[in-house]
Amino acid sequence: MNCKITGTGSYIPNVVTRNADFDQHEFYNLDGSTFPHDNETTIRKFKAITGIEERRYLDEKLNTSDIAVIAGQKAIESSGIDPETLDYIIVAHNYGDVKSRSIQSDTVPSLATRVKAHLRIKNPKCVGYDLLFGCPGWIEGMIQAHAFIKAGLAKKCLVIGAEALSRVVDKHDRDSMIFSDGAGAVILEASESDAGILSHETATYSFQESEYIYFGKSNHTTAPEDIRYIKMHGRKIYEFALLNVPNAMKQCLENSGKSINDLKKIFIHQANEKMDHAIIQRFYKLHNMTPPENVMPMTIHELGNSSVATVPTLFDLVNRGKIENQKLEKGDIIMFASVGAGMNINAITYQV
Repeated sequence: MNCKITGTGSYIPNVVTRNADFDQHEFYNLDGSTFPHDNETTIRKFKAITGIEERRYLDEKLNTSDIAVIAGQKAIESSGIDPETLDYIIVAHNYGDVKSRSIQSDTVPSLATRVKAHLRIKNPKCVGYDLLFGCPGWIEGMIQAHAFIKAGLAKKCLVIGAEALSRVVDKHDRDSMIFSDGAGAVILEASESDAGILSHETATYSFQESEYIYFGKSNHTTAPEDIRYIKMHGRKIYEFALLNVPNAMKQCLENSGKSINDLKKIFIHQANEKMDHAIIQRFYKLHNMTPPENVMPMTIHELGNSSVATVPTLFDLVNRGKIENQKLEKGDIIMFASVGAGMNINAITYQV
């Protein structure tokens, strides 16, 4: 028995925020000191490093669970399954539902429970739970769903990655320009075909790395002390990712029994264009190769970094033929890979 993706879906918010929209922000360093250059220079350097030109934010009336429902519904419709036959709904996120202009996160009931309720699924045997695993959360949800199916505990799972990082960013932090909102989902089913998940790899590095991404106070020294925002040590994350992610990907590919020459696409977490390209370069260098053209689809230029939503959204867009010069063929060997808070790393080798 194997585990095959039979449906995909995503939700891309309608509110577009461009780099120029940050021109009037007052940026400070983590220690509260001012930047040595003006905003125009800051934004130009930001674009050169991250590749991000614009990002998407949620409408004020929507929350993370709302867009998880939309992406999940699209995946269900794409697969053609009866939602009452789902065994698990796994929702990966990091901050729960943070309503617009609120400073509190709401995770009771769980986002997965809210998704199930809004999908109007009556079957109590359909179990919903949330997964907190940083940006690699959706891939880890896929690994868990795969384990349930392989163990005979499930036949159909809905795995969603959804996040609204715009609700937890510090407008005085330059890194706030990286983050965005969105949701992506897939249906994973038991299958007798050769297609499906071939291997996976996961690791948590926490001895020294656990707080490379954390929740902290505003960079502005006069901001309220009791409000926390997403924070990160960008240089440390960059160095960590380049050192560890390519090795995890290599191990995952080796476990699948497939060759690097078989690999057609790599769906990597859309964190930072420069970092993603460097990871792929190092991954292929481990095989004494250079990356083939178009092996790494990208959405970060227009969609930014929506954490757990980046990989399933990217996969859905390519699967639906919505990214130019990117397509999947039956039998293609692909890889999903991510790195994020924890610090966590994971990867999946998959045959379409």
